[in-house]
Amino acid sequence: MKVLVTGSAGHLGEALARTLRARGDAVVGLDILPSPYTTHVGSLGDRAVVRRCLAGVSTVYHAATLHKPHVATHSRQDFVDTNVTGTLNLLEEAVEAGVGAVVFTSTTSVFGDALVPPAGAPAAWVTEDVIPIPKNIYGVTKAAAEDLCQLFHRRFGLPVIVLRTSRFFPEPDDSRAVRERYADANVKANEFLFRRLDIEDAVSAHLLAAKRARDIGFGRYIVSATTPFTPGDLAELRHDAPAVVRRLVPQVEAVYEARGWRMFAAIDRVYVNARARQDLGWRPRHDFAAVVARLAGGGDVLSPLARAVGAKGYHAEAFAEGPYPVE
Repeated sequence: MKVLVTGSAGHLGEALARTLRARGDAVVGLDILPSPYTTHVGSLGDRAVVRRCLAGVSTVYHAATLHKPHVATHSRQDFVDTNVTGTLNLLEEAVEAGVGAVVFTSTTSVFGDALVPPAGAPAAWVTEDVIPIPKNIYGVTKAAAEDLCQLFHRRFGLPVIVLRTSRFFPEPDDSRAVRERYADANVKANEFLFRRLDIEDAVSAHLLAAKRARDIGFGRYIVSATTPFTPGDLAELRHDAPAVVRRLVPQVEAVYEARGWRMFAAIDRVYVNARARQDLGWRPRHDFAAVVARLAGGGDVLSPLARAVGAKGYHAEAFAEGPYPVE
């Protein structure tokens, strides 16, 4: 099978290309940056490049994007050009090329301010039914691109699956306070409870989405590690998250104590992946309990694929205030 991976020099793009090549697919990799997994260096804004990349392609994995870390360094127009116009170009050319399925990598950032409960309220239980309230140009443009995907399914019958991925990047947290209070691996382990995704599970979700796209037609799915929490835990999570975690995953105490780690004092949102598991048949392997068990055996927080892909960075330059500037 011949497939196109956009953003092939990025975290997810490389992980997809690695996995697809390993299973025997012919992978066309498109990115503005050269890499071992990029076969075509070019922009989604260049229709001729997009058209060439789509020749003979049956499935598109559209991972290319400007990310949240670019909000403070790129203009709003840059975001529109890449995330909206680039996606439009790709969808229009995909229809012309007779592509069978498109998987669009979106983000839980589209939910924006809908993720922040008022003071004193329980943590937010975030499903696909939560109405997005994007809070920056990144969220706005990803939401617009999602709607373009839905339009092209309705207008042209193009099968498109949108995956709203939670954080799978290996870079340090952008919050100085978090970086100073917690070890980086501690932060990532904690996040598997409610808002982190191992890149191995991100890849498996994309492959299943491509396989199911023709039957589903169009769908939006949250893709995040399976949480141990239930709606009944939400009030306590907001003021005493460690107590909830100890009750649900009791082995965490010994594992964290051995490393001098701590649980976050409070958790304000929980991403729910039930619909992706049901509709796509997705079975993510890396949840919090699995991470704790791996740590107990002397293993790493991240999967072998996540470690192989490694950290990419989002900018050519370094920033004194953190891994990237915050708007």
